[in-house]
Amino acid sequence: MGKLLLDKLKESTSSIVPIIILVMLINFSVAPMPLWNGTLLFLVSASLMIFGIALFNLGVDISLIPVGEHLGSSIVKSRNLFLIVVMTFILGVFVTIAEPDLIIMAGQVSGVPDLIIIIVVAVGVGLALATAFLRILFQVPLSYILIGCYLSAFILSGFTGPEFLSIAWESGAVSTGPILVPFIMAFGLGLASVRGDKTSEEDGFGLVALTLIGPIIAVLILGIFFSPSGGSALAVPDLNSFSDIVSLYRANIGGYFAQVAVALFPVYFAFAIFQVWKLHLSAKTILKIFVGTIYTYIGLVLFLASANIGFMPAGYQLGNILVQNISPWLLILIGFAIGFLVVSAEPAVFVLKRQVEDVTEGVISGKTMGTALSFGVGISVALAMLRVVTGLSILYFIVPGYFLALLLSFYIPPLFTSIAFDSGAVASGPLAATFMLSLALGASESIGGNIFTDAFGIVALVAMMPVITISLFGLAYAIKARRLEKEAVIPAEDTIIDLDYTAGQVDAE
Repeated sequence: MGKLLLDKLKESTSSIVPIIILVMLINFSVAPMPLWNGTLLFLVSASLMIFGIALFNLGVDISLIPVGEHLGSSIVKSRNLFLIVVMTFILGVFVTIAEPDLIIMAGQVSGVPDLIIIIVVAVGVGLALATAFLRILFQVPLSYILIGCYLSAFILSGFTGPEFLSIAWESGAVSTGPILVPFIMAFGLGLASVRGDKTSEEDGFGLVALTLIGPIIAVLILGIFFSPSGGSALAVPDLNSFSDIVSLYRANIGGYFAQVAVALFPVYFAFAIFQVWKLHLSAKTILKIFVGTIYTYIGLVLFLASANIGFMPAGYQLGNILVQNISPWLLILIGFAIGFLVVSAEPAVFVLKRQVEDVTEGVISGKTMGTALSFGVGISVALAMLRVVTGLSILYFIVPGYFLALLLSFYIPPLFTSIAFDSGAVASGPLAATFMLSLALGASESIGGNIFTDAFGIVALVAMMPVITISLFGLAYAIKARRLEKEAVIPAEDTIIDLDYTAGQVDAE
């Protein structure tokens, strides 16, 4: 266990350090932040985040993923379709209600009660998850369902108010956070593995993609009846010493302990019921899962506390100061650099890369996929900064972007389609919902723009661009595979001809 934890610490350190370096370069060059409530608060939070990510990833490996796989396979083994649909819907709703990213976003939307947004998003996720499992059971191609869902979302976007439009597209991305994604991915693999055929593991992917579009459709409908108002609810704490930073964490961290406990409880409560009812796992396995749960719990508390207490104020201040000190157009380049580095620190990205590498037997390496995700997220944050500067509607990016991704789904292997749409949801995790969203909010308010039409939507773009990037990667893979297949066929035919000709000569003699 000690060696595993050390490996996770090395992994998380290599992810966070580039972000620290970039923020410090910006801080000491073009956008100097205040010392205590900016620079030092960020550095303390980054240090805690390193430990949080390490503990979380270790806990996910030995607890959350096995729990998801056991629940998924156990539910399907019941052969009760009604139970499958009801259980997946309930799990989807309850896990989403406590998703920290969703709570953060709902708190930033003035004029609409937080609880209404949270419940609507949770119901959207629950319905999408039930649909995803039915798709696996009846082997319906994922691309068909995605085309129907995104066409519905495009149509509904024409009826939703402009100030609620970006929030609606944002809601899907923030619902797929650090708790929902690992659990749902493992849950899906457990469900699909019961079929036991060649494509069963491949069908385990694509669930996260549907849990992203489900809440978008639900909130687009909500936007017909509600409209946000006011400005950002972000506030930068007033700090003057290291003891003030300690006091700030002491005053707020209790809320994250409670929040994460509420978020994890439904999953492990359901697991406890199935353990008594159907699973009957050994005491050794249960003890291992329990220890992993502690790691997951503490790691997620540290991660969310550091992201919200330190990263959000830092992002907000950087966005605000950058616009005052440099040309707004340089925000686009800085946005690309920040997006490229930040996605590598998302906890759920580690889970996706590892599972993709396992399922594809190394054909898609975790390193290659991570690089593709980084480029995709970098481009998406650059586009988000372009929106902050110009005020362009999010539909100018979302509609052609997803149209291209859906078009590519007809030319790439189905597994790549599932992985591509999953990667978008996974990339838009807590750091996108905290650091990058707050960066856009700070820049938009400094320019004097409308945060609801100009700043919100950055997480939605972060969710979209990796889909296109991985789909293009899949297209290149498909073209290369066809070329290699042709090259393999031609020599084989030549060899047969030569052998026949030789045989004929022998017979003639």
